[in-house]
Amino acid sequence: MGGPYIWGILIALLLVIPFWRILPRHGLSKYLAVLAVIPIFAIALLWIIAFRDEIEGFGK
Repeated sequence: MGGPYIWGILIALLLVIPFWRILPRHGLSKYLAVLAVIPIFAIALLWIIAFRDEIEGFGK
C-alpha cells in the first residue's frame, strides 16, 4: 500500500533535519539540507562541513 513511501519520507526527514540545524552553524544556507536526501550530496555536505575551517583559513 503506502508502506515504502512512508519509510522513504521517514528516512528523508532523518537526514534533512540534522543537516538543517548544522549547516547554518557553518555559514551555509539551511536550504541545502534538502539536497541531503540525495546520497552524493549528503556526502559532499559532510566533507564541506568537516573541512570548512581549513578551507577558509580559520583552523583551530
